[in-house]
Amino acid sequence: MKKTISIKKNEDFRKVYGTGKSYANKNLVMYMIKNGTDENRLGISVSKKVGNSVIRHRITRLLRESYRLNEDRVLGGLDIVVVARIGAKGKNYYEIEKSLLHLMKLHRILIEN
Repeated sequence: MKKTISIKKNEDFRKVYGTGKSYANKNLVMYMIKNGTDENRLGISVSKKVGNSVIRHRITRLLRESYRLNEDRVLGGLDIVVVARIGAKGKNYYEIEKSLLHLMKLHRILIEN
């Protein structure tokens, strides 16, 4: 099982926010930009507006797991930043995964089987 590479540096987040294309739904916002490599990098941002640290970390874990299980269906060479909206609070895994897949389809980075 390969580990997903994370975006950690503020400058990398700013680059994706500034020059990337974004789509949103009621739970999530997804920014995407090509990174010039063969591997994808995932950044997750959950604001304090969404809830306390327990809620924020739960949403982060759900997003990371949703991405991990669908990573083989995603085109390569992308920096992806997912921002959780207040609507994500209290959602279960399936609702988060559905929102994430919806945004991937809008970005046209999801390879259909």
